[in-house]
Amino acid sequence: MSATATRPVVAGVDASAASLAAIRWAAREAAYRDTTLRLLHACVFESAPARVHDESELLLEHVHRALRRGTEIARETAPGVQVETQVRLGIATDLLLAESADAGLVVLGSHGLGGLRGALIGSVALRVAAGAACPVVVVRGHSGPGGPVVAGLDATESSEHALQFALEEASARRAPVLVVHAFTDGTEATGQRGLEARVATWARKYPALTISSRAVRDRNPSHALLEAAPSAQLIVVGTRGRGPVAGGVLGSTGNALLSHAVCPVAVVH
Repeated sequence: MSATATRPVVAGVDASAASLAAIRWAAREAAYRDTTLRLLHACVFESAPARVHDESELLLEHVHRALRRGTEIARETAPGVQVETQVRLGIATDLLLAESADAGLVVLGSHGLGGLRGALIGSVALRVAAGAACPVVVVRGHSGPGGPVVAGLDATESSEHALQFALEEASARRAPVLVVHAFTDGTEATGQRGLEARVATWARKYPALTISSRAVRDRNPSHALLEAAPSAQLIVVGTRGRGPVAGGVLGSTGNALLSHAVCPVAVVH
């Protein structure tokens, strides 16, 4: 994998089932990358100062329980992976964005992130995926064993980065790759030839991988991706997101996949 693969994999942690699924996925990813798994729990105190001490005791008990369970699951999933835990005071979105500067990957569950009153994962995932300095994976649905890693390819530079990420992930998993391009102009034959020409350049760099391509006439790229491989173990897309200040804008494709995909989704800048 790339040089950034040696950076830690960071997973947002709470006590939800979605968070535990993200930890399992992140632990396997850390094993693929031969790097550290960092479990991050965000704490927010909302009480008046006079009640902070009492609330902090309850919150810390909750945090330690969640982190112990998360560490156990990570080590059961990927024995031998080094696991670090961090408890940070602040908003989950802000903390994860800061962590992404030094991380190789940020992994989030599909809902429920934070402390005792954490924010919904919908908003956290959207903002972190749009503004992170590294790729972000939102774990949802099921990762089909033996299924392909699916990459969406369009005319943007971000989709080329997404394809490279998909190829590296597939190499680690020894999985096939399906590259999907949705188009509206021209014939299917022309679209397919153009896509195959672009993919051929990458195929020469990854000769051990089985790479196929599919040009689909569809105005909705997310629909094309979801229809192309219902058994995918991972869908990878690029983003032109403008970051958290702009409200975590991923675009319609990223938003739709994070809402409707039946497998984990990786968003790559």
